[in-house]
Amino acid sequence: MRIGVVADATCDLPHEYIQKHRIHILPIGIRLGEELMLDERDPEATARFYSEHLDAKGLDAETVPPTPEQIRQRFLDRIVLEHDYVLVITVTSTRSPIFEHATKASFQILNDYKAPRAKAGINVPFSMRVMDSQTLFSGSAVLAAEAVKLAAQQRTPNDMRKRLEEVRDNICAYMVPGDLFYIRNRGMKKGEKSVGLLTYAIGTALDIKPVIQAYRGETQPVAKVRHYGSAVEKMLRHVERQIEEGLIAKHVCLSYGGDLAEVPKLPGYAALSHKARGAGVDLLLATMSATAAVNAGAGCLAVAYSAELRDFAG
Repeated sequence: MRIGVVADATCDLPHEYIQKHRIHILPIGIRLGEELMLDERDPEATARFYSEHLDAKGLDAETVPPTPEQIRQRFLDRIVLEHDYVLVITVTSTRSPIFEHATKASFQILNDYKAPRAKAGINVPFSMRVMDSQTLFSGSAVLAAEAVKLAAQQRTPNDMRKRLEEVRDNICAYMVPGDLFYIRNRGMKKGEKSVGLLTYAIGTALDIKPVIQAYRGETQPVAKVRHYGSAVEKMLRHVERQIEEGLIAKHVCLSYGGDLAEVPKLPGYAALSHKARGAGVDLLLATMSATAAVNAGAGCLAVAYSAELRDFAG
């Protein structure tokens, strides 16, 4: 059985990893005034977005999720011809309608796939499953990396479902924003209150950064630390301890809103990298997607793993 993995553009896996494992990306539109940019996790386009658009705090960018018809067409044009079973992983449904759109598209795809496959001489059935990751950014990357591993092992769809639900239900994702403006601005538009007005005003004045946790579809600040570097170090120390306690899946995914060459210089990264190597854990570092950067801003560092939820002590 040819098993494929599809993720939307917010899934923060390294470009080389996506290419190597042939992960299909569902693009997300970003409306920049009159211009519409497609976020397809193309490294050059993402770099241009960071340098040309994200520095302007007045930027009122708007993300545009793929429609059910766009998802259907992408599958029928290519994906149903390359795979016999496909797992689609979406950003949490509490933040985006992509899961709803992909689910709606899946019914149409399962009705319409036979003609293009027959034309290509493929006479075995096609099936698919859409999974709400209940997380975002580096969190959905953890789930996608585990899906790639299971696909390589040729696990049955039912085995994959059970294992991925276990991993998904225990994904703990954290991030430290470089600039609170984006978190507050986008949160206000979506009715999300991770950073309120008072927190924003005090945090900006005193350089206090929150560590924001995403778990099972909900986000909340779990720590407030003075200075960006100290907040990052606290977050990465927490991840180190989770590796020591034991992970459910052997992947730790990180994403950064900017030049990845800056990440090894951040406090706590070298220690985390050493701990992961010693424990046989894959440390996957990616550029944060343009879509994620619209919400989190430049300089944001995000990290995620799958393990029992434990107190954030830092």
